[in-house]
Amino acid sequence: MFYREAGQFKSTYQTDQAIFPIVQDRWFMALVFIVAFVVIPLVADEYWHQAIIIPFLILALAAIGLNILTGYAGLVSLGTGAFMAVGAYSTYKMSTAFPDLNIIIIFLLSGVFAAMVGMVFGAPSLRIKGFYLAVATLAAQFFILWVFNKVEWFFNYSPSGTITAPPRELFGVLVTGPEASPVARYYVCLVFLVVFAFAAKNMARGRLGRSWMAIRDMDIAAEIIGIRPLQTKLSAFGISSFYCGVAGALYIFCWLGSAETEAFDILNVSFPVLFMVIIGGLGSVLGAILGAAFITLMPIFLTNAPPMIGIHLAADLQKHIEEIILGLMIITFLIVEPAGFNRLWQIAKEKIRKWPFPY
Repeated sequence: MFYREAGQFKSTYQTDQAIFPIVQDRWFMALVFIVAFVVIPLVADEYWHQAIIIPFLILALAAIGLNILTGYAGLVSLGTGAFMAVGAYSTYKMSTAFPDLNIIIIFLLSGVFAAMVGMVFGAPSLRIKGFYLAVATLAAQFFILWVFNKVEWFFNYSPSGTITAPPRELFGVLVTGPEASPVARYYVCLVFLVVFAFAAKNMARGRLGRSWMAIRDMDIAAEIIGIRPLQTKLSAFGISSFYCGVAGALYIFCWLGSAETEAFDILNVSFPVLFMVIIGGLGSVLGAILGAAFITLMPIFLTNAPPMIGIHLAADLQKHIEEIILGLMIITFLIVEPAGFNRLWQIAKEKIRKWPFPY
């Protein structure tokens, strides 16, 4: 009864096309922002920031980038980890070569470099699709990581072959490096996720997003009505890789601190991000965030829930159960609800709007 739009009239086109046209949605989002920007930094300890919240924010950003490519444009990619690595290594090179350059500008420039690399490997998408395109992006995954591993210039000829985030300040606050506080790094990741999520939502609702979806649904018909496949597909690859590049920069500079190329391999990054998109819902910004939350929180739940009821699981058994649950979730969503958690959320909202007669 409280969640209805009765009496909420739209007098202009802008208000009718708003992202949150219902007042209750705007109040709900305001509450979410208050919790995210005020409550969580006050109540969460270092463990929650470092082990749960910061990786969730970063992986959600990467999942949004992949969802632009796979969910909206219908182009399968298995190279998410490689494009994140481009962003991470670009940030490392620029931060060490230009120590006075603002770290936010470096993050954005690293996304630009990742976008250019993504468009190079996305060029074959004009001729191939489906499984063959997935294989092409898989080749990018292995080739890019091999280059970063073999060319010593990328990690400044370090004997260990690792890249380490140098300390950098933003508005007088240390946001990268081992001395940076978890709260400062949390705010950086949160602001990037919020801004980029709204940007992705607006792109999907605009002309560019409609072009992506037209190519996804039927590329030949889209070309007939005047949509250019090459520009549309390359824009999807470029913007998706830009998001992944920024996520990769945050992955090292705001979470891990230092890492080798193995941190971006297909098992640690590319597959989990793809699973987030599948479980959360293809073609949905909210679905990418929900999928990232599920993948991030599930291991924590399996670690803490069994001891509460007197069950103690070995570490290897717990990992196996996690993989089984993840596989079952993917199969279930692909068969029963391909739109993932986002569709379940939409159904719940519709039932609330029609309560007490939800059927």
